[in-house]
Amino acid sequence: MTTPTSRLPGRVPGWVKALAALAVVLAVLFAGLRLSVIPGLKDVFGTETHDRSGPALLKSIRDISRFEAASGTFQVVVDLEKDTRLLPDAIRGTRTLYVGAGTVDAYVDLGKVGEDDVTVNGDRTSATLRLPRAALGTPALDPERSYAVSKQRGLLDRLGDLFSDNPNGEQAVQKLAVRHIAEAAEDSGLTARAESNTTGMLQGLLRSLGFKEVRVSYGE
Repeated sequence: MTTPTSRLPGRVPGWVKALAALAVVLAVLFAGLRLSVIPGLKDVFGTETHDRSGPALLKSIRDISRFEAASGTFQVVVDLEKDTRLLPDAIRGTRTLYVGAGTVDAYVDLGKVGEDDVTVNGDRTSATLRLPRAALGTPALDPERSYAVSKQRGLLDRLGDLFSDNPNGEQAVQKLAVRHIAEAAEDSGLTARAESNTTGMLQGLLRSLGFKEVRVSYGE
């Protein structure tokens, strides 16, 4: 009689083991780069930046009749914290400390001045002008002087960055910085400074043309 022999399990090929080991090593290195858990690893895998952007395209041109009469420089420290209910900050939550610096221009729109807003006497020695009130432009954040001081993220947020197209995005703090700068500009007296500078500019210009008396007022 013959005794049936059981088939021994097939051995895993060596190349499969090597491939699996390589995949594990690459995964660990990738996670170390993204989570910064391996000191000095970023120095080993140096990166290069290449600008392959296409040429800028002109979309439109418009005439500007604004007289930019004053400009203010502002700086604000934004402290933005996002928490999740029932979860500690170490698990889910972010806090970003961001310094935002930017400028706001104040202008007078001379394009709104109509014929009825300018009065000149017969011998052209006196002129009266009524201009619209000065207004504030949109704050322009300066990327060279704006930066994140610190970023604190929970474990889930760090893991989410591994699969995010825009990890550690600063759009939220940048929008807050722009809003706070705009609020500061409204309380800074920048529009009053713009009206004063516009008055001085027009008086100097008209007096150089022979006008002896130049009165400028502002209204809606």
